[in-house]
Amino acid sequence: MLTGRRFVKPTCTDAKIAAMNEMRAREVLTAAGLSGGAELLALGENVVFAVGDLVVKVGRDAVRHPELRDRAEREVAVARWLADSGVPAVRAAEATARLVEGHPVTLWHRLPDAVRPAEPRDLARLLTLVHALPAPDGLGLPRRELLGGVERWLRLAGDAIDPADADYLRERRDGFAAAAAALVPHLPPGPIHGDALPRNVHVGPDGPVLVDLETFSADLREHDLVVLALSRDRYGLAPEAYDAFTAAYGWDVREWEGCAVLRGARETASCAWVSQHAPSNLKALAEFRRRVASLRDGDTAVRWYPF
Repeated sequence: MLTGRRFVKPTCTDAKIAAMNEMRAREVLTAAGLSGGAELLALGENVVFAVGDLVVKVGRDAVRHPELRDRAEREVAVARWLADSGVPAVRAAEATARLVEGHPVTLWHRLPDAVRPAEPRDLARLLTLVHALPAPDGLGLPRRELLGGVERWLRLAGDAIDPADADYLRERRDGFAAAAAALVPHLPPGPIHGDALPRNVHVGPDGPVLVDLETFSADLREHDLVVLALSRDRYGLAPEAYDAFTAAYGWDVREWEGCAVLRGARETASCAWVSQHAPSNLKALAEFRRRVASLRDGDTAVRWYPF
């Protein structure tokens, strides 16, 4: 989210929530002395602005959620480690995260405009570099807690979703968490991106670079590969694009017997993530119900959509 070309305008049902987040983030920018000409780029887990040659990420309240400051500090440290390791990735403009009025704030060098959209094969080449790295000295990468947010998202959904659907997802979470813990990997575990999608690659004049480093983890390398396999089956990624990805990486995770387990865990998390938006977004509620129905029916080919 460091280029200025990835902001999606909120829907009408999200507008008040988005405006409140942006307003608070701009207050934090002002307190940090970074408000001059700030252009909103993205609203999500962070609020992201372009300020001159910099990109500024403002995190959520780290007073109530101290782990968010740790995550911001780790993202900056990961960027420094990747630079030292020769992996093309976004570069931090400051060595540490700031804490401004209780919010973590990180500064990044703004990337030049993209020369073309990123493709799955671009992602594969970057993943081969990341997956070749040993665990970094002095930087404790966490496990990839794919299912860790399920309970929080379901609680945020509240009465907007059917309690039976919430209970069903909790049961799936517990089952897949146990199954994932017992997996025998095909690849040697180690550093992973954690959210390995083409949207987290930026292709500039000097080639592809990784962006959005906050989910970097130390876990099964297969986590990074299942994402694209699920994209092929659920989100409409063209089969030929997926084939180009596996050819560039050198292996297809669908050949691994544990693929279905990580896929099921990721589907469970993705479904629960949508639920948190259901109270204020009717499209999200409809998409949540569609996803749950496809899981209950065991239909792995039902297309899932953004909302």
